[in-house]
Amino acid sequence: MKSRLYKKYVEEVVPALKQKHNYTNIHQIPKFVKIVVNMGISASLEKGALEDAAKDLTMITGRKPAVSKSRNAIANFKLRENQPIGCRVTLRNDTMFEFFDRLVSTALPRIRDFRGLSPRKFDGRGNYTFGVSEQTIFPEIELDKIKRPQGMDITIVTTAGTNAHALDLLKLMGFPFSEK
Repeated sequence: MKSRLYKKYVEEVVPALKQKHNYTNIHQIPKFVKIVVNMGISASLEKGALEDAAKDLTMITGRKPAVSKSRNAIANFKLRENQPIGCRVTLRNDTMFEFFDRLVSTALPRIRDFRGLSPRKFDGRGNYTFGVSEQTIFPEIELDKIKRPQGMDITIVTTAGTNAHALDLLKLMGFPFSEK
C-alpha cells in the first residue's frame, strides 16, 4: 500500500507542477529520488559513541545504517585511516515517503522556536540539505536512554534541474519553509 504522501504527490502535486511550469512530458516533472540521513561522530569520543548513533539512526529510519570510515590519516585531528567516523542511511521509494511524512508532520514542529527552514540551502541542482542539532525531535527516541545529543544531516535528492523547481516541489509536498 502506498503512503499518504505518495498519493498526494500523484493526485495534487504532479498536476499543479505541470500546470505551473508548462511541462510537456510527464518525465520532466520533478520527483524525489532518495533521502540520505547522515550522522557524523567525532573520532575522539569514546568507543560506544558509534554504536549509540547507529542504534538511534536505526530507530529513526527503520533501516540499519552503513558505517563511514576515514580514507586518510590526519594527525592534527587525531584521525587514523579506516577509523569509523559516522553512519548513514539512504531511503528510497515507500520508506522515503514514510520518513518524509514523519519528518514534516511530527519531527520538525518539535524543534524549539521553529519558524521554518531556510529556502536558501539548495545546492544548485535541486537537492536540499539541512541539519538537525539533536535526534530528540523524533518521537521514536526515548529521552531517558540518550547518553549524548547527536545531530544529523538530512539531504533530499530530487530530479529537479533548478532550485526554483525543487522549491516548488517541496512547498507543494508540505515542507515548512520560512518566509523571507
